[in-house]
Amino acid sequence: MSASVSIARSAPQQSSAHNRLLAALPAGDFARLEPCLEFVPLPLGRAVYEAGAAPGHVYFPTSAIVSLLYLLESGASAELAVVGNDGVVGIALFMGGETTPSRAVVQSAGAGYRLVAGALKREFDRGGALQHMLLRYTQVLITQMAQTAVCNRHHTVDQQLCRWLLLSLDRLESDELVMTQELIANMLGVRREGVTEAAGRLQAAGVIRYRRGRITVLDRPKLEARVCECYQVVRREAERLFPQ
Repeated sequence: MSASVSIARSAPQQSSAHNRLLAALPAGDFARLEPCLEFVPLPLGRAVYEAGAAPGHVYFPTSAIVSLLYLLESGASAELAVVGNDGVVGIALFMGGETTPSRAVVQSAGAGYRLVAGALKREFDRGGALQHMLLRYTQVLITQMAQTAVCNRHHTVDQQLCRWLLLSLDRLESDELVMTQELIANMLGVRREGVTEAAGRLQAAGVIRYRRGRITVLDRPKLEARVCECYQVVRREAERLFPQ
């Protein structure tokens, strides 16, 4: 166990209020994982894993959101996807790659369940429900990555910001995000001034309120009306593979 991580242990419960993947497992499958699950805090800015490293754990966020980022040699970064209570961080462990070129950083503080790599691999190799769900989730994640690349290439900063806000909100239980404009710009791979102008237009239209690093969505229907088709593509794929 890493000395830098403070563990707050609690009995995992199969509940939709927690991670959706864990909650959807059959009782017997979940029971095999339960003794190995650790409930851990995921503070803002925590690097869950670094690019090129072999993760020793996977994380099932419950209230946190983790960004998968690609880092350039210049130090610049761009977000590939976001993972929240809908998924798992560390797909390289069960996809056979062991390492990944991306970096995983907590973009919205919260918590999640941590599972040691060996326990995940043993359950995955059984070929049961967990394997089936993780492979389906990987398809959803790949769809999100592909759509992010399309969006960043062909759509405006305003549309990218709307997409990012909606994807984040879908993985939270509130309408508020704690996030600076500089951090959003780093996630989107655009200039901070572009995010400032886009956020200003959304605020002027009564869609959001932005104060001291806190973004509150005031009118979600208006936000959805302004977003490009990329958001719905990702949402439809998630709903298709993981119906409510």
